[in-house]
Amino acid sequence: MLPIALRLAALVPILAGGGGALFGPAFLQEAAGPATASHLRYLSGLLLGLGLLAWWCAGALDRRRPVFEALCAMVALGGLARLGGVLADGAPPWPHLLALGMELGVVPALWVAAQVRWASGGRAGLDAARAVGQNTAWRGREPAARERA
Repeated sequence: MLPIALRLAALVPILAGGGGALFGPAFLQEAAGPATASHLRYLSGLLLGLGLLAWWCAGALDRRRPVFEALCAMVALGGLARLGGVLADGAPPWPHLLALGMELGVVPALWVAAQVRWASGGRAGLDAARAVGQNTAWRGREPAARERA
């Protein structure tokens, strides 16, 4: 389920980045001069790249863990910058607020789900949560106590 969730989430930056790269400010129904339009297209290309990389990571998440974790950190950092803009300048239009929800809500939740998966050795659902709890319960115990249990 996690790779499917990752690929669904990756569609957002793929579509938004692709739209911004192809159509520039018109994609956001905004007017902009050449410098701002150029910057928007560049950042849209980066967003498209992040989405494609997330899609790629979902195919072999266990082997691509460092890349996935770096992507999550970059997206969350961008979300914190966007949140700073909301606090400094006021709320942007609703599509940008939805993006903020992805950046500081959905992406961190997917990161946590991946951490649970890796900590549980790939088990899913409640079994994974139980395994994570058991792994932490065993830490610090003597090997003989583990064998008796």
